[in-house]
Amino acid sequence: MNAVLELDKTVVRRGGRAVLQVEHLSVIRGEVLAIIGPNGAGKSTLLRILGLLDRPTEGTVHFRGEVVDWRSPLVPLRRRMASAFQEPWLCDATAFANVALGLRFRGLPSPAIRERAGHWLARFGVGHLANRQARTLSGGEAQRVALARALVLEPEVLFLDEPFSSLDQPTREALVDDLGMILRQDHVTTVFVTHAREEALALGDRVAVMMDGQILQVDAPTRLFRAPISERVARFVGVETILEGRVVGQQEGIAVVEVEGQKIEVACRATPGATILFGLRPEDFTLASPEGLALASSARNHLLGTIVRLHPSGALLRAVVNCGFFLTALVTRQSAESLGLEEGGQVLVAFKATAPHVLRADLDKEGQTL
Repeated sequence: MNAVLELDKTVVRRGGRAVLQVEHLSVIRGEVLAIIGPNGAGKSTLLRILGLLDRPTEGTVHFRGEVVDWRSPLVPLRRRMASAFQEPWLCDATAFANVALGLRFRGLPSPAIRERAGHWLARFGVGHLANRQARTLSGGEAQRVALARALVLEPEVLFLDEPFSSLDQPTREALVDDLGMILRQDHVTTVFVTHAREEALALGDRVAVMMDGQILQVDAPTRLFRAPISERVARFVGVETILEGRVVGQQEGIAVVEVEGQKIEVACRATPGATILFGLRPEDFTLASPEGLALASSARNHLLGTIVRLHPSGALLRAVVNCGFFLTALVTRQSAESLGLEEGGQVLVAFKATAPHVLRADLDKEGQTL
């Protein structure tokens, strides 16, 4: 791996309390590393350490394979990086002047400045706004100018700190798509901090989950969201149904798990008598009418339950169903209407044996993790 930045045994203490503890983290050249976590997880502190803005209490930071010497002037290293934040913080000047500002500080000739600034304004779809005053731009336009201002410098590392959080959904989605295309085309090494799972999934080549100042898991987005390593990570990445049960049977790679009197088939190796904890995402479930068993015949699990809550979730509806235990499913509004779903009504819940993700299990007789 060709790491641009690395942290090794890095600790930040404030008031005698460790607010950041990272055993090891690498930022690979050309990748987008998305860092997600709840408020107060330490994401911004981590970003400041990686950006050489703050010195860690303990541990080392490597840039391009060299240990950062905090006693030396760091401005030359910081000039090889660029940042964009939640608020664009544009100067009271035109959009063009804002994008050109860093190039002027670096002493580039005017023709080169005009070419590069114009190029990046156009790439972000705001070339026609070059002569507009920054204070007259909308939030989305201003953020596009701020991103162009960062990328016009051709940084070796780009830092993004919640750059979309103040934008409305349509504006945010459009900017995420455009920025993702640019980062992939140019292979810009990027560290992207967000609390939004959807943004991390859309932009990240790898995703790191942070909680309480620690990185709990770093993985490819699809693997992280489908196979979290712990219950804490699972709940944060959207696994809303987490169940614990006892294995009562095993055959051909399928364990039969008893949960609150219900038998659930789970694709895993398990010793009868073992206890396992497993999770299911809302999209893992299919809902049907109680008479609609044939409609869900491809799934091995069919549970009859009562809808205790039905409420909007974006373009979908989120259904909380009591099957002896509570589970949460997503359903389209059209499906909900055609099935006549309503609170207090019965519904058939179906899901495949491969859908559950085992989070914790006992050991089998050979001592292997289930």
